[in-house]
Amino acid sequence: MDKAKILYVAQEMAKYLPETEMSVKSRYLPQYIQENGKEIRCFMPKYGLINERRNQLHEVIRLSGMNLIIDDTDHPLIIKVASIQAARLQVYFIDNEEFFQRKALFTNDDGSEFEDNEDRMIFYARGVLETVKKLRWSPDVVHCEGWFAALLPLYLKKTFYEDPLFANSKIVFSLFDSDFKSVFSKNFTSKVFFDGITDSDISFISEKANWMQIMKLAIYHSDAVICESENVNEELLQFCKDNNKEILPYQGNEEYAEKYSAFYDSLLG
Repeated sequence: MDKAKILYVAQEMAKYLPETEMSVKSRYLPQYIQENGKEIRCFMPKYGLINERRNQLHEVIRLSGMNLIIDDTDHPLIIKVASIQAARLQVYFIDNEEFFQRKALFTNDDGSEFEDNEDRMIFYARGVLETVKKLRWSPDVVHCEGWFAALLPLYLKKTFYEDPLFANSKIVFSLFDSDFKSVFSKNFTSKVFFDGITDSDISFISEKANWMQIMKLAIYHSDAVICESENVNEELLQFCKDNNKEILPYQGNEEYAEKYSAFYDSLLG
């Protein structure tokens, strides 16, 4: 039997960013998955605070060069790659000078959230999927981690569902207790629209979408959910149950990688 292929789409990853519950899991889960018989490809945004020289990032010319249109504006897609040598693991970085050169993740120095976070997450989701298409690599499971990757399930189910690379992919969405406070612009729904998406597909988000709506949108278009924190929002958990989503409860920090790998296997039958 061929190795199961896992596409892991991270919001943040330790080694490249400070250690948090999210970033540490994102660093060590892919290593475990690869060392235990599965094939994995990892993606994350190339935030401006990532030191390219120290981490030996370099651009992959054959994957770069595409423009993604968001709100009628072209945004060049740049793909970079680096290796975690101790894990023998490659990480692909989604980059764009306008979106990912600032020296922060999601907020200004005063703590206010970037007004273009909505554009950045659209660019990230579409950038990942277009790059995987260029790689001609067909994932069995797409694991999306954190709110910044929350649009991938929608695009996978509605825009890329006829693409042979993604037609049979199972989608897993990770729920953390992290969130964002501001609401998105009234134009957000029109920005999200892309081939194959209808009004009913994004009915969970209003003109000014908030964190709760974005999470419900991601859950609805996913096949399964992993609770990554002890204090996952109860309303979201109930939403998962109401929509018959497979749920992996919080596993702690000891055996989570083994449990996640087994969860992938259960989804693949």
